[in-house]
Amino acid sequence: MDSLSSFLNVRGVSAYLALKTSKVYSLVEEKQIPHYRIGRQIRFRVSEVDEWMAGQKQPVIDAMVEARKVIGSLQKRSDPRIKRTIRKIIEEVKREGYTGNNGKPDKDKDLGKEVSNGII
Repeated sequence: MDSLSSFLNVRGVSAYLALKTSKVYSLVEEKQIPHYRIGRQIRFRVSEVDEWMAGQKQPVIDAMVEARKVIGSLQKRSDPRIKRTIRKIIEEVKREGYTGNNGKPDKDKDLGKEVSNGII
């Protein structure tokens, strides 16, 4: 990019980062994103926005790897209570299965039972 097009306004940064303009204004107000003010105008240097985004990267933790580490460390212990508890939890999950709707059973299976005389 040449020096003339290396700056973006709020809408440009919003499109560039795929954020709402209100979020960009919020980041500016909280001084979380590098920007320049010229009177009431706000400008962003593309290279600084790229560097800022690189700093926003969150570490990825593989949940399965972490779970295996925890289970492995628990299974190494010889306490039978821990093994019983793990077995019990696994059996409960297999028996109940996925209920959907944030752990609540499906409500449609009893649909219509609340009306006994057919009048709603």
